[in-house]
Amino acid sequence: MAVSYKKLWKLLIDKDMKKCDLERKAGITHYALGKLSKGKDVSTEVLGKICETLNCTIDDIMEFVPEEEK
Repeated sequence: MAVSYKKLWKLLIDKDMKKCDLERKAGITHYALGKLSKGKDVSTEVLGKICETLNCTIDDIMEFVPEEEK
């Protein structure tokens, strides 16, 4: 199973935010944001900061998908 953050990018569009806005407001590193952009694993701390900043839950920003759909 792979992780997809498509829900996060859609949520940012809905909230009229850019990735750099999320990075600044959530207090996450550029490196962590890069990992998210590439669909790589990040720490639960990073995911928690994003959820707190966007006032959402984990299933609002990510989902598990079969490898071939990634």
